[in-house]
Amino acid sequence: MSLNARALTRLLLNERSSLTRLVQRIVGDMTATEDVTQSLWLRVQRVDDHPPILNKRAYLFRLAANLARDQARSERRRHGLFEQGPLPEDIADDTPLADRQLLDREALQQLQESLAELSPRCREIVRLRRIENLSASEIAERLGISRQMVSRYIAQAMEHCLNRVTGDE
Repeated sequence: MSLNARALTRLLLNERSSLTRLVQRIVGDMTATEDVTQSLWLRVQRVDDHPPILNKRAYLFRLAANLARDQARSERRRHGLFEQGPLPEDIADDTPLADRQLLDREALQQLQESLAELSPRCREIVRLRRIENLSASEIAERLGISRQMVSRYIAQAMEHCLNRVTGDE
């Protein structure tokens, strides 16, 4: 690490709060401020000794301000792209490819078959937990069994379904 880089790093650590305030005034967002501060640290690590920096504090603050302005400009450009209205429909299609749809349908079929193989009580507990989103305590109270028993049924069902879908039986 060069002497300039070492001195600037020490200065950066000492002046971090002042630099953060400066950057935040320019970018206006704390997340972007942290990004700029991180970029500043990385940039400082690459500073050479030639030419020597006479006023390191001024150099550091100028570098921080320049990075912050670049970040703010970049954000404005990015937001400008999306403020132009909706994108045309023919750009991209979110529909999965045909082979992915086929594989997903097969996996769903295997899952439905594995659920059908469960005991009626186990199926009911899985339905209450995964579809109706009830807690184990609520299921236990509704069915008159212990919470631990509900957990066992769910674990048994998940293991059975996973083994069936992955073919690990």
